[in-house]
Amino acid sequence: MIAIIQRVSKAYVEVGNEKISEIGRGLLVFLGIEKQDSKKDIEYLVNKIVNLRVFEDKNGKMNLSLKDVNGEIMVVSEFTLLGNCRKGNRPSFEKAMPPQEAEKIYREFIDHLKKTGISVKEGSFRSFMHVYLINEGPVTFILNTR
Repeated sequence: MIAIIQRVSKAYVEVGNEKISEIGRGLLVFLGIEKQDSKKDIEYLVNKIVNLRVFEDKNGKMNLSLKDVNGEIMVVSEFTLLGNCRKGNRPSFEKAMPPQEAEKIYREFIDHLKKTGISVKEGSFRSFMHVYLINEGPVTFILNTR
């Protein structure tokens, strides 16, 4: 499982011309699910994301977590994070979990996040989306469960 985590002051998702999801200050998570991902990967990544100290304290030091700042989280499924671009010019997605199985893992991931008490919003699985964000910092991290 791979995730791109971006600290945002605001983010929202549109499908078609309709805004389907929106958060204020918090984290936008682009989530890629690999074939071998399991509950163990979900638990590790959820724990890491909600406790990652990427928000600044009163001294300007990254010392506060999403919980500490009462932030929100938005999760957007992003299978292209698993694209392999080493050979040729067209990405290969052979490491990505098939969509039917990936959606189950995605739902479990969302459910696990919600159990932490944090406000969780999401994109639309397998939909063409426009994702708008204001990256605060900019602050971006890549997390991988491997």
